[in-house]
Amino acid sequence: MNSHIDNIRFDAAIAALAQLRARLNEQVMGQTAVVDQVLVALIANGHVLIEGVPGLGKTLLVRVLAECFAGTFRRIQFTPDLMPGDITGHAMFDMQENRFRMCHGPVFTNLLLADEINRAPAKTQAALLEVMQERQVTIDGSALAVPQPFMVLATQNPIEHEGTYPLPEAQLDRFLLKVYIDYPSAPDELGITRSITGIGSAPRAASPGLAPLMDAGAIGALQQAAEAVAVDEQVLDYVVRLVRASRNHPALLRGAGTRACIALVNCARAHALLRGERFVVPDDVKVMALPVMRHRVTLSASAEIDGLDADRVLAGIITTVDAPRT
Repeated sequence: MNSHIDNIRFDAAIAALAQLRARLNEQVMGQTAVVDQVLVALIANGHVLIEGVPGLGKTLLVRVLAECFAGTFRRIQFTPDLMPGDITGHAMFDMQENRFRMCHGPVFTNLLLADEINRAPAKTQAALLEVMQERQVTIDGSALAVPQPFMVLATQNPIEHEGTYPLPEAQLDRFLLKVYIDYPSAPDELGITRSITGIGSAPRAASPGLAPLMDAGAIGALQQAAEAVAVDEQVLDYVVRLVRASRNHPALLRGAGTRACIALVNCARAHALLRGERFVVPDDVKVMALPVMRHRVTLSASAEIDGLDADRVLAGIITTVDAPRT
């Protein structure tokens, strides 16, 4: 492909991402960092684990994102009695046609919101493993592909620990990013309240119902553009040194694995494209390091006793590992 076509492809991808970003920030006020990280995951073709208290717009974010590219959106409320078949679907015998018929579960969608994922037992959580990794579901020996693009956005509540099950390490590692969603700033919260209640203006409708900005196929083009973002060998070396440094830190019982290196490169590429650039710089790596690595490390018992958390330890690692200057 010649450079002129490359330029057109990048320019179109950058413009499309700017539209997506503006639409999401307009509808999900006060969560610009979360919006950026979810968009990075989408164009890096990964899944997101979102942690935060209820009522901060997680469901709205996923619904608006699906509307942006005319995608399908499903929500699963995870509960202790949820069964694997409730997620993936099952084969049901049709008496009238005298044959088995496939009943597709809610995973057959573009965006799947798995609400309070850690309230279901490990067997049910594991039902998501195959579809998250392979983009397919096996029902009675038949492999069924899910629609593309496909992204799981799972939420967990950090406060209510009663009745929850910890996510297995294997499943945590399937999430490209772990994102924290926090309370909006005071001005943003004032703007949200004014917008919803209609004080000083007409109240905003509960469901945006806005026209799509693109079709589902355009997301694949954005993902291809992100894969073409240039990564210098020095930046690649920096990524590997960052990840390896987590394995030798005294506050960490377990450091990040090789999948973290791959994830960090892919997210840095997507972040560069989101900034409107065609090459990765060290700052792209630094911005994405925490959401990529925080769920892939385990604190030591002494670090927990000292009141440390993964973000504080990783932030220290980021400041001590030298970044390339050119």
